[in-house]
Amino acid sequence: MLEFLWKVAGLYDYITIFITWSFVIAFLYNLSASINKYDKSCTQLAFIMMVSYTSSVFMDPLSETPHLTLFIFDIVTIFVLILWRIYFSKNFPVAFYYLLVGLSFNAFVFFGMHYDSIVLGNLDYWWFWALYAIGQIISDLTMLLILLINKDFLGLVALKRHLLNPKKCSNEEVK
Repeated sequence: MLEFLWKVAGLYDYITIFITWSFVIAFLYNLSASINKYDKSCTQLAFIMMVSYTSSVFMDPLSETPHLTLFIFDIVTIFVLILWRIYFSKNFPVAFYYLLVGLSFNAFVFFGMHYDSIVLGNLDYWWFWALYAIGQIISDLTMLLILLINKDFLGLVALKRHLLNPKKCSNEEVK
């Protein structure tokens, strides 16, 4: 597993460019798909994500604290999404919840890697490094997919509804 992670780390620049361009494409797709629609919420979300990921490309990955910088990018993006929800959104697309979960996961692993490698000075492989390397890529790809299809394919929104309104969900199941 350690050799695989080093190979993934060697592809970091290419993966970052691919993910960033994919968010640009997701925005352009949503822009073209929403031209004749009243609801432009997915387009606005895709724009926020595109700006966030595009601006993070200009960060120096060889800086002393790259994981902390990426953590801050994700926290700021989460904050912007929450402000968007409060002030600009009339409805909440499924993508909003997936973006919050994906960015929260990314922020968690970025902060964990910062704490592990910079604060503790750990340079030995352990399972969290695999979670970081693989989980972050899967999280980014999931956020891209949700911006393109805007469907609850993992059941996160259904789980949220069930946890927040268990009586209403059980009544709907009975009907």
